Amino acid sequence: MTIRTIRPNRGQHYRPRMHCLQKIEAHMVEMQDPKSGLKGAEQKLNVTTIPHVITGQDIIAWLLNKMKVTQEEAEAYGTMLVAYGYIYPLQNHRKLVMCNDGSLYRFQTPYFWPTQKWVAEDCDYAIYLAKRNIRKKGVLEPFEQEHYTHLHTWLNHKWDFIVMQATEQYKAGKERKKPDRVVLDCQERAYWIVNRPPVSVCVLQGFCNDSRKPFFFQNIFYQQAIMRSKVKSSVSLGALVKFVNTYKNHDPFLAPCLPSNPWVTDNDTYWTLNIRRVDQCTKMRVERWSFSFFELLSDQRGRDDFKSFLKKEFSGENLAFWEAAEELKWGSAAAIATKAAVIFKTFLAPGAPRWINIDGRTMGLTVKGLDHPHRYVLDGAQTHVFLLMKKVRPARVPLRPLNGVPLKTAERGPLKDR
Repeated sequence: MTIRTIRPNRGQHYRPRMHCLQKIEAHMVEMQDPKSGLKGAEQKLNVTTIPHVITGQDIIAWLLNKMKVTQEEAEAYGTMLVAYGYIYPLQNHRKLVMCNDGSLYRFQTPYFWPTQKWVAEDCDYAIYLAKRNIRKKGVLEPFEQEHYTHLHTWLNHKWDFIVMQATEQYKAGKERKKPDRVVLDCQERAYWIVNRPPVSVCVLQGFCNDSRKPFFFQNIFYQQAIMRSKVKSSVSLGALVKFVNTYKNHDPFLAPCLPSNPWVTDNDTYWTLNIRRVDQCTKMRVERWSFSFFELLSDQRGRDDFKSFLKKEFSGENLAFWEAAEELKWGSAAAIATKAAVIFKTFLAPGAPRWINIDGRTMGLTVKGLDHPHRYVLDGAQTHVFLLMKKVRPARVPLRPLNGVPLKTAERGPLKDR
């Protein structure tokens, strides 16, 4: 699977689905209504009094009363509001979840709402970090210090301009009242936490693959992945109808099953005839193999028959590798490293006893990934082998002469898309 990174300076701007965000913002306006919305109160944060502070309990209670949903749904919706930056926490600013307790929150100013389409540029973030560095006298959080160092290297050609802008903003901020300064600082910090998460999080999840500028919009990636419309409704419904028509005769609840339905009777012969390994398969079971190649491999009896066929074609190592990859994917976490080492020695290492024939690029990525194995490290190679097995051809067989006329050697076509 290819993960696309979102970089504004490469022409890939964040384009939110405005209709969804407008619905969210309508709720935000209602929540801040002086009559029917949430009632904020002043709260002391360290030694500064912060106005219009609300608690997580009040937000969840308001959502329960307004939207008539369950508590779990209200907490999930509240967490989405925090993750999108409409509400931000005052105490644990890096914990972007809605807690149903006395945790303190504030409404984000509309200037930082996603509908404003303010792209989080590197230069803006560098100015914010430089201003914060001046205010904190060089004491930044670890992830902010790492961001600051990388940006200093990357934007070195205009760092004087960045420092000048940061200094001017810092001087202008000192003229405000202290509560206003604290509120503005919280709002800016909440915005950048949403749009520029810590580098360590990006690295762990595989988003940081550019050593020059390792700052990627992880949250924006998730927003696009969740909100992007994948297919048209008509196409999706058509695929659902096709699936139901294909499998309806094989569903005991949609069609009668023979010899009897064990879910409505005491006769369990149907289960006996369809155990994982059976001497003779029923017609319905064999017919199911023709639906897709994955159906054939999912059935243990079908897989055994296909394994016998591959041995005749001298390619049994492909199915063995596929089974080993499935075992690694769904096995216990404690045995991942051991199983990965065995798979490498058996199928991937030079001169391996059951070496599989895959392209060099896939082999290189797979072997490199096995340095730090995880459940899905063999996905690329497994998909390649799956497609090879799907297109396997039987050996060439001579046909019998017809009416004394010899026929040319024929060859059966590729396996049907099973």
